Amino acid sequence: MVSNANGVIIGCDVGLKRIGLAGYISGIILPFEPILRKNRNQASQEVTSFLHSKNAEKLIVGIPDKNTCSDTYARITHFIGLLAFGGEIIYVNEDFSSAEAFEHLLHMGRKSRKQAQKDGKLDSLAACEILQRYVESL
Repeated sequence: MVSNANGVIIGCDVGLKRIGLAGYISGIILPFEPILRKNRNQASQEVTSFLHSKNAEKLIVGIPDKNTCSDTYARITHFIGLLAFGGEIIYVNEDFSSAEAFEHLLHMGRKSRKQAQKDGKLDSLAACEILQRYVESL
C-alpha cells in the first residue's frame, strides 16, 4: 500500500545547506517548500515539525552508496537519527536525483535555474525523484 487516507509518504533529499521535501498524496508526487538549513538541530526540528504537520506515515530518504560516499552516507543517517519521527524510514538510492531534477528546469532561463538551486526548489525536485524511485519499486 502506497498511502492511506490518514497519512502521506514524504520524500527527503538531505543536503548541507537545504533539505528538499516532497509528498506522495492521493497518487500524486508534489514538491514542498524546502527547509533552509542553518544548523542540524534547527533543521531536524523543522523536518520533524513538517512530518507531524503532514501526518506522515513514511519517510523516504535519498542516500548514496555507502561504499562510494561513506562520509555523506554517515552524515545523512546521523541527521535522520535526530528526527523525532515514529513512522517508517526507508532509504532509497539517490544517485543522480539532483541531475534528473535539474533536467526538469531546462525550460527555464539561466537566472531562474540558478535561483531554483539557491532557494532549494531544485532540492525539493530531487526529493520528488527520490520519492518516484520508491513508488516505482513497489
